[in-house]
Amino acid sequence: MIEKDLDIRFQEAVEIASQMTQSSLPQDIQLRLYAFYKQATHGSLSYDHSDNYDLRNAFKTNAWIQISHLPEEEAKEKYIEIINSLLKK
Repeated sequence: MIEKDLDIRFQEAVEIASQMTQSSLPQDIQLRLYAFYKQATHGSLSYDHSDNYDLRNAFKTNAWIQISHLPEEEAKEKYIEIINSLLKK
C-alpha cells in the first residue's frame, strides 16, 4: 500500500478534529493541536501583541512559540499523530 500524501493525510486529520468537541479533549491536547495546526498552515509565529491579548490567547501563543522551530511538514506529522492516537482510545 502506498502511503498517502502528507497534505491529504493532514487534511483528513483536520476534518476528524473538527468533528471532535472541545469538551471531549483535555486542554493540553487542544493547545498542542492548535500549535501544530498553526505551525503547519502558517509557519513560524510572528509575534503581534495587541490590546485583545487575553489569557486564553497567551496560552495559545505560548504553545505555538514552543514548537515554532519545527518545519511545517513535521508539524503536520505531529498533528496527524495526535489525531491518530485519539482515535485509538
